[in-house]
Parts: sequence; C-alpha cells; structure tokens
Amino acid sequence: MTGSRFARPVEYAAAALAVGVAVLVWAITRTYPNYDSYYHLVWGRQLLHGMEPTFTAYAAPTQHPLYVALGAVLGLVFGESADRALVLVCLLSHAALVFGTYRLGAAVFGRWSGLVAALFVAASASFLLYAARGYVDAPFLALVVWAGVLAATDRSPWVLLVLAGLLRPEAWVLAGLAWLWYVRGSERRVWITVAVVFAPVVWALSDWIVTGDPLHSLHATSDLADDLGRVRGLQHVPGSFVSFVGATVRPPVAALAPIGFVLAWRIMGWERMRVPLALFAAGVITFVGTGALGLSILPRYLTVPSVALCLFAGYALVGFTALAHDHPWRLWWARGSAAATVVGAIGLLILAPSLSNVREELRFIRATHDSLIATLDDPQVRAGLRCGPLTFPTYRLVPDSKWHLPDAVVGARSAQRRSSGVEVFALGQKALMRYGFAAGTSPSVNLPSPGFSPVARHGLLAAYRRC
Repeated sequence: MTGSRFARPVEYAAAALAVGVAVLVWAITRTYPNYDSYYHLVWGRQLLHGMEPTFTAYAAPTQHPLYVALGAVLGLVFGESADRALVLVCLLSHAALVFGTYRLGAAVFGRWSGLVAALFVAASASFLLYAARGYVDAPFLALVVWAGVLAATDRSPWVLLVLAGLLRPEAWVLAGLAWLWYVRGSERRVWITVAVVFAPVVWALSDWIVTGDPLHSLHATSDLADDLGRVRGLQHVPGSFVSFVGATVRPPVAALAPIGFVLAWRIMGWERMRVPLALFAAGVITFVGTGALGLSILPRYLTVPSVALCLFAGYALVGFTALAHDHPWRLWWARGSAAATVVGAIGLLILAPSLSNVREELRFIRATHDSLIATLDDPQVRAGLRCGPLTFPTYRLVPDSKWHLPDAVVGARSAQRRSSGVEVFALGQKALMRYGFAAGTSPSVNLPSPGFSPVARHGLLAAYRRC
C-alpha cells in the first residue's frame, strides 16, 4: 500500500483527535464569551423576539452579521446555555483551523511542512485564547483557511469566502484577490463578482435596516476607538505589526517565516505559493487600511497573516523533506533545520509563561462569571431591580448581565448615574482594573452613589441598593 493510501486514515484520526481535544478543553475549562460575543448573543435573542438589535447601544461593539445569526440559532436551541455553546463552536473552529493549516501546508509545501505549520498554530496562546473566549476570529479563521485549502487544490472557495466575509471584513480583501485570479477567462465571472460583493452588501444592508446608516459599523468602530483611547493612525502600523505578529505566533516562528518564503520562492515560484501569499497580503492590506481609516489597531487584525507566517515557517523548518535526495540544497537545509530546532526548543521556554498566562486569564474569567451570576441571582439584588436599573462602573459587564437578565435595565455609570436601583462594584486589584476603569471614565464610578447601601457580596463583586 502506498504512503498516500496510508495518509488518509491518519488524517481522519488526526481530525478526530483535534475535535476530541476541543471538546475536552471545553468541558474542563468552563470558559465564557468575551464582551463582543455576549453582545452578539443578546442581539441574536432580540431577533428571535422580533426586536431590532441594539447596535447603537452605549459602547456596543461592531456587529458581524453571521455571528448575530449564529447567536440567534444557539439561543433558540440552547437557551441561556448558548454562551457555553458558542465557546464550544469556537473551540471546534480552532480545531478546524489547526487541521486546515495542516491541509493547506500539505497541499502547497508538503505533508511535513503542513504538520509543523499546524503545530505552530496550535501552540499559539493567542489563537487558543480567542477560541476559549468565543471571539468571532475563531470561526472566521477556520473558514478562511479551509477556503485556502479549496483554492490550493483547484476547488471553488467562494461559499467559504462569502461566509467568512459575513464575519470579518478581511475576507472581502481575500475575495477581491481571489476574483483577480479566478475571473481570468472564466465563464462564471458574473457569479464570481456577485460572490465578491455579497458579504459587504449584506453587512451594509443590515446596518442600514437597523440604524439607518449603511456604514454604521465603520462609523461606530471609529467613534468607539476614539472614546476608548485606543491606538489609532497610520504612523502606529509598522511598530504594531512587528509587535503584534511576534506576540501571536512567537518570535522564533516569525523569524523563520521570511526564510521559508525565500526558499519557497526560489524552489517553487510565485504561482505555487499564491494562497499563502494571498492570506498574508489580505491581512497586511486590511491592517494598513485600519490604520488609514483611523480605526483601532488591535492584534486580532493580524491573525490571518500570522497563519500565513506559520505556513512559511513550517516550510523553512522541514521543507527539505520534499526535495529529492540528491538535491544540492537538501543536506545543508537539513543541518540548518536541526540547528533551528534546538533554538526553537529554547523558545518553548519562552512560550511556557504565555500558556500559564492563558490559564490564569481563563480562571479569572470563570471567577468573574461565577461572581456575576451569584450577584444577579441574589434575592436582595433582585429586589433592588424593582426599584431601578442595574449599573456597573463601565460598560464591560453590561452584555453579560443582559444575557442573564433579559428583562432588566442594565447600564454603565460611566454613561449615566441613577438615583435608585442596584450598583455593582468590582473587588480586588485585577477585577477593579479590568471592570472599574476605562478611558475617559471618572474614577468616581467606583464609589457608591449617595443613599446606596451594601446588600450583597459574591466573589469579585459587591452590590449596593437604593429604593
């Protein structure tokens, strides 16, 4: 039996293992969605109840149409447990991303290069944290990478690119690059063009229907970046690019990637590398465009090029295995890879603290969630909600509370203080810094208003009430 006939069952087993690990991590870590994702769950439930989603709420994140729809489906099926179901979807998406990276790397550079690239992605603490916190990036990356797999194996990637484009705008750039490649001499150029513009049009229509502004997502994102004092501007793009990529895939991987690119270019040429290059180019174009438009410059915006760097780094490390045994480069390349592996082993010592940081972050999120639910379910707090709204120092725990108490009026004291109701405060330095302060917010929001008295304390949170 040939190696290729053995490979397929091994791939199936690897895919099953990745899914099993994702489910196991979901079961034993008990994490919860981040701020943006809880809002998408709230918006999805509002759609189910025939209400317009509150895209214009104070400090609301950018809406992502397909994620709102996913929130609605999960809410319909799982009820309030949809938050945990969303985390499971994202962890399964992370597993699909890792396996898809292998398949893409194998299709372009060879199986061993694909395997190493997948290990680089799996070892990224940032990718894992995005999945464990239910970020939209996890399913988006899985769709993008599998679209790349289809394109690299001469199959149509359009359905996956359209879905990805309903999650993040980076896919619009990827679709545009794919259009340049596929439209040449194609008899389906009209349908290809429709696929390219479909996601932006749906995004603009959903903004227009709900807010009256087809560019609400762009305007709101820019305004929010200004309100929160985030890093913005084209001048910050070069430095942020280097630091963000190094933080996402670790410096040893980022250092290997240019070497892999040069080697692949010399051996394969541009056309063979078109998919990894498109991933990298789309991410860079979007990142630069983000700076030019004055939007927030965030590490999450470089996840797509980071995956491409993992692919090139994998080729740099073990690409010699795809060369003929008598190839003049094979021996020195193998020796260089052995030396790089030793250096990479040292890099694992650098990686270990970041994984510890992920564990600590997930423990903190779990403790915060448990504290919040216990506080919201406290009889004294429930009684106080009959007197007025529930407020927090800043906006950061508002969607979590709206998800648990859909009928309550929930707000942030940084936007408006109330004379009655329930005020919740963060306890402990980390909780206070995370949930008590925000750019442009007065520290006084962390002090009870006149007439409010303590009624409950659970873990990291304390509640005061006035009726």
